[in-house]
Amino acid sequence: MNVANGDFPMNADPFRADIARHIWNTKYRWRDGDVIRDRTLEDTWRRIARALAAVEPNDPAGWEQRFYDILQDFKFLPGGRIQAGAGTGRRVTLFNCFVMGTIEDSLDSIFDSLKQGALTMQQGGGVGYDFSTLRPTGLPAKSVGSIASGPVSFMRIWDAMCATLLSTGARRGAMMATLRCDHPDIEEFIDAKRSPGALRHFNLSVLVSDDFMLAVRQNQDWALVFPAEDIAGNGEIVERGWSGRQGPVPCRVIRRVRARALWERILRATYDYAEPGVLFIDRINRLNNLWYREHISATNPCGEIPLPPYGACDLGSLNLTAFVREPFTGKARLDFDDLRAAAAVAVRLMDNVIDASQFPLAPQAEQARASRRIGLGLTGLADTLILLGLHYAEEPARRLAAEAMCAICYAAYAASTGLAKAKGPFPFFERDKYLSGEFARQLPAEIQEGIARHGIRNSHLTAIAPTGTISLLANNISSGLEPVYDFCFSRRLLELDGSYAEYELRDDAFRRWRLLNPEGPLPSTFVNTHQLPPASHLAMQAALQPYVDNSISKTINVPQDFPFADFKDIYDRAYDLGLKGCTTFRPNPVTGAVLSAVDADTGAAHCCTIEREAD
Repeated sequence: MNVANGDFPMNADPFRADIARHIWNTKYRWRDGDVIRDRTLEDTWRRIARALAAVEPNDPAGWEQRFYDILQDFKFLPGGRIQAGAGTGRRVTLFNCFVMGTIEDSLDSIFDSLKQGALTMQQGGGVGYDFSTLRPTGLPAKSVGSIASGPVSFMRIWDAMCATLLSTGARRGAMMATLRCDHPDIEEFIDAKRSPGALRHFNLSVLVSDDFMLAVRQNQDWALVFPAEDIAGNGEIVERGWSGRQGPVPCRVIRRVRARALWERILRATYDYAEPGVLFIDRINRLNNLWYREHISATNPCGEIPLPPYGACDLGSLNLTAFVREPFTGKARLDFDDLRAAAAVAVRLMDNVIDASQFPLAPQAEQARASRRIGLGLTGLADTLILLGLHYAEEPARRLAAEAMCAICYAAYAASTGLAKAKGPFPFFERDKYLSGEFARQLPAEIQEGIARHGIRNSHLTAIAPTGTISLLANNISSGLEPVYDFCFSRRLLELDGSYAEYELRDDAFRRWRLLNPEGPLPSTFVNTHQLPPASHLAMQAALQPYVDNSISKTINVPQDFPFADFKDIYDRAYDLGLKGCTTFRPNPVTGAVLSAVDADTGAAHCCTIEREAD
């Protein structure tokens, strides 16, 4: 280990940044009333490792040590709910987020769904809902003859519920709401957050179909519809797939709009106030490993885990910076062997989370244990590229990033196949159907052969989350696959005593460079998100997408004066590049700023971002 090159000894203080200590102390340190159980960060790692190894039928002590080995030095960062809850004995879920059950179009079902969401959030889980099943505004209700108020009106009730839970001291709420692009209330949904403070606890995403994108590009009319069996009337009927229904169903055309005008309305809203995001839902379903039994119409709040009703996301991220050897030198390299080995152990740890966790609702437990979905990803990518002397926007950086994600993906699938041999495949596994899936067909032959012989333990294995909080815990490494936001900036955070304190955040790669080079300009590889064109963001996301069977949470930041015509092109390029979704952020009066920049020797203009944290 070479301290002069920016490496640090294992026995050094793990917190090289005040923000890291704050995050551990306020979010993940185990406190039992007034009694502090985790005296040190090592205690936290030991607690997590011991709790998750306890479900092992053989050699739990050995697995505890293996789990601890990947946790120390921030090599592997489990999702925040795992860190906060594992081994505490609290009745909390270890899963970060859930997609809730289908909301049937009745008042009983609506309020049952509201209750289920409240119970889930009370235990620390974020929630996602598809509101497409609710009849549009102005149509007669099915049974009592009253007039329907539409999905957005009920979303306001969910928003109030979330705010009420927060007032009781519960964890910060997070919700995702989706609506089909052919729902008659889609325009109201698009504009739902135009007013400051409206639906502030929701992220919004439009479910965009391939047919809609074709209609946009051919400048055709687009039918807004609802299932015909649920509404009276005459007129045109079309066949459409619909949320909560098996296969295409007859739908009554309520009215028609120009597809291109609707698409522009979506993008104009996003340009003006950062929402809604866009989910390319047909692509999500086509690439779903469980295509043979699931239809997905919602995601977790940050969008990296598309899920069926009652599905849950079990998240963890490998910190790529921990696998860099001899940084800032001509010999700088990523240790792929160590990365693959850590990925294999991480898969086992995350698989054990499913058996160790509490679940707010019985259907959530059933779905999680039957599919055994996990989402193993990476974080610290941008810092890793800087340590290796690579520029985020250039092809060698994308090639290295893709190679890293490929290594994680294939190691995870091989490990899961080995787990299936030892513990059995996931209950929903059907060999021939699984192997005929579009993603599975792209796996190396030896992995496909292993799945054919032994099955696979987990239906899905990879996802890239935003990792906002856990990346701060790891001494403020860059988040997920995002470029460095800024090399120095300030952040106002809540302390345990209810007061607020301002923290100066220095990016880890920047801090390590300045230890070696206190003076002088930064190398050209030190680029932040505001110095990169959207095409560079999209190209990096596209480079990693082939190795991600779930999805990727990514926000493309653009400056306030970014032309709308160029902004629209981002989404068209995202669709053409084969991405599963797209989220952007442009500073505006509605969203406001959440961060403020501090001089970082970059001369970069600061712009704000949005927090879409999975942890």
